[in-house]
Amino acid sequence: MNKKRVLIITYYWPPAGGPGVQRWLMFVKYLREFNIEPVVYTPENPAYPFKDEELLKIIPKGIEVIKKPIFEPYKVAALFGRKKVTTISKGIISDKKQSLIEKFLLWIRGNFFIPDARKFWVKPSVKFLHEFMAKETIDLIITTGPPHSVHLIGYELKKKNPALKWISDFRDPWTEIGYHKKLKLSRYASSKHKKLEKQVFNTADNIIVTSETTKKWFQKTTEQPITVITNGYDSEVNLSEKKSTKFTLAHIGSMLTGRNPKILWEVLAELIREQKDFANDFKLVLAGVVSNEVLDSINTRGLKDFVELPGYIAHHEVHKLQYNSSVLLLIAANSPDISYIIPGKLFEYMASGNPILAFGPEEWDVKAIVAETKTGFSFKYTEKQQLKEKIVSFYQDFKSGSLKTNPNNIEKYHRKSLTAQLAKLIKST
Repeated sequence: MNKKRVLIITYYWPPAGGPGVQRWLMFVKYLREFNIEPVVYTPENPAYPFKDEELLKIIPKGIEVIKKPIFEPYKVAALFGRKKVTTISKGIISDKKQSLIEKFLLWIRGNFFIPDARKFWVKPSVKFLHEFMAKETIDLIITTGPPHSVHLIGYELKKKNPALKWISDFRDPWTEIGYHKKLKLSRYASSKHKKLEKQVFNTADNIIVTSETTKKWFQKTTEQPITVITNGYDSEVNLSEKKSTKFTLAHIGSMLTGRNPKILWEVLAELIREQKDFANDFKLVLAGVVSNEVLDSINTRGLKDFVELPGYIAHHEVHKLQYNSSVLLLIAANSPDISYIIPGKLFEYMASGNPILAFGPEEWDVKAIVAETKTGFSFKYTEKQQLKEKIVSFYQDFKSGSLKTNPNNIEKYHRKSLTAQLAKLIKST
């Protein structure tokens, strides 16, 4: 049987770092086992906020990766203030008073770069890929966003060839995403976003989303088939590694504005004052970008001397930190607008064997997953006493050497199992 050749159009590809690249890198890693040959199209000169050269080692040998240069407005905008531009490109939009430069950049970003700053990649990519597919056999294309301008490449290719099969993968929503409301959109810009979103929804043959909540949102706009394929884990922990002798709470990934569980800092400060042993044993590790607002809250509670800030760490180091920690923190903003977000690190956390302490809104898809898999506990931002009792319980188990989880049925979240779902969808489209 001949392999199906699938063209995957993605902005994020190694050496890009962060969770955005890992979803399709891992799908590509396993697709050949399901008789599907992936071909990857990605920019030649992207402006990635993070880089992780180690991820290049995961790309299977012989995978065809085609590239084309693009115009990157973020590189030009950096002339106005490199730090501000880098911050916005990472999705950090402060709720506090913004400078004139920040307001200007946000207004430009929201109203002139629709759907996003990578829009200039669309037209040349459509021309290039249309010619490429005229010479090469491609059975189906997949676009993955954000950036959602990538989906416009799929839309235009489908317009040129209606018989072309197209799957549109949304790692995050489009107009429903949390920061969309902060882009200072004009009425025209807001309308344009919704129009483009609807065109993509109603033209793609199949849509993939990462959560049940996103699926429900999208179903209000389109009748096209929508499949939930979550992110997953692909790690194998070396159990011979020696765990930390400290009671370590660790968060891996960005802690952006709004992801600030002040009750956690309050509880930790209380326990440090109340229990000498806890104060001697405790350590808080925040690996990744941490906003100034979060750091201010932590320092105000007197926790500065207990905090380690290693910054962004490579993917292979993430596994070590997850295993060596005692409790893994999963923090979302305290807003129903982000109830759809299932961070990719959740699944890596689940595979570590260490308990998860999650913070988010009442109706949050993560809450159901950690309960179903028995890998942790999810708290609202107001459940202070329950949180304190749980941390005390974790600490007692740490002291007795019994702090661990017994995960239930997490194998379905392994990247290979998820790729099996994707392969089935590809073959049926």
